Amino acid sequence: MGLPVSIHVLVERIDSHLDALIDGVADACAQRLHDVDRVFSAYRHDSDVSRIRRGELAIADADPRVAEVAEACERARVLTAGRFSAYWDGMFDPTGYVKGWAVENTARVLLAPLVAQDAVVAAGINAGGDMQLFTAPGRAWTWNVGIEDPVRPDRLVATVELRDGAVATSGSSHRGAHIREPRAGREDAGVLSASVVADSLTTADVWATALVVDAPPGEHPGRSGLVVAADGTVRRWAAGAQISGHAGLPEAPPAPTR
Repeated sequence: MGLPVSIHVLVERIDSHLDALIDGVADACAQRLHDVDRVFSAYRHDSDVSRIRRGELAIADADPRVAEVAEACERARVLTAGRFSAYWDGMFDPTGYVKGWAVENTARVLLAPLVAQDAVVAAGINAGGDMQLFTAPGRAWTWNVGIEDPVRPDRLVATVELRDGAVATSGSSHRGAHIREPRAGREDAGVLSASVVADSLTTADVWATALVVDAPPGEHPGRSGLVVAADGTVRRWAAGAQISGHAGLPEAPPAPTR
């Protein structure tokens, strides 16, 4: 996928059995994500998606997961009023959907069961800053997720407290202008970054991408979120209602370095 992925497991104690279990889960997560990359990468010449883009393979004849993702991308296109599309460049390229979908599925299948272990407090996965997080019921633990300032990456524009759920951020601060408005073909120019908190990383990632393309002031998807416009205007919302909107990024504490 061309991005760093890390597995995080918080335990109250460790023994050889639990240590081996966690190592095995981490390895299985890596294998699962590599397999998704093998099928869906638009950069691998031999992937199913690359072959579809060259007209050598039909979606119906590809790995069954490709048709599943194609159908989900169409639902996302309708849900976002065309701001998200697997055909953003005129050919089939679902990579904007696959990352969140693959990471979430991997987390739910392999990481979520870990929190049923007596000594495990919480578990999560971070894929290039997009996270799916779990906390064991009854545990006094909250994940603190920093939202990076797109103008000053060494600082945070917000911190999200989350026990269970997902956070996704899209924008141009690290990769440059790489998201295009599918309806007009222009690159993302009006929004520096968009972050969405939801139960599902797939949902959060789709909406974060869609909001970079176009962030209507009355639309507040997910549990909560934050949009930083190119002019510095910051819009935040929670529970479907806008809670602030002002010009200029707020002063925030420096991002932790540890």
